[in-house]
Amino acid sequence: MTDMTESAALNKVAAYCSTAEHCRAEVADKLQRWGLPYDTIEHILRRLEDERYIDEERFCRAFVNDKFRFAKWGKVKIAQALQLKKVSYDVCRRCLDEIDDEEYQSVLAALLQSKRKSIHAENEFELNGKLIRFALSRGFEMEDIRRSIQLAGENEDFE
Repeated sequence: MTDMTESAALNKVAAYCSTAEHCRAEVADKLQRWGLPYDTIEHILRRLEDERYIDEERFCRAFVNDKFRFAKWGKVKIAQALQLKKVSYDVCRRCLDEIDDEEYQSVLAALLQSKRKSIHAENEFELNGKLIRFALSRGFEMEDIRRSIQLAGENEDFE
């Protein structure tokens, strides 16, 4: 598609941005794959931002919401994914801070409780190690994981 005009590329990428939230880096990659010159890509990106087809904060908020609520990712994994998408640290931090702490702990507790049922371990120490590795791989912080496992252990004593 190297013979695409700037206006044709703008129209096509605007339609692409209208269907779902995309970050600046995703759109820039798409335009580069089309073989457009860098100055044209920069001009198109500025225009898309001016016309609010691309909005880093709006994208970030939607991404954080989707990955947390539907994929059950922790803040660390979400932040890493946003960093790969070249979203600024400040925007990323602001959107991650909007996650409700109680809901965050509740999602982690539910994940660990569900995982606990499928883990085979010789003892409580091995079980907790496996739960910790699982939660870390999902992007949850060690402090939150420890607190959640400790609460789960206390609740089991009373049942």
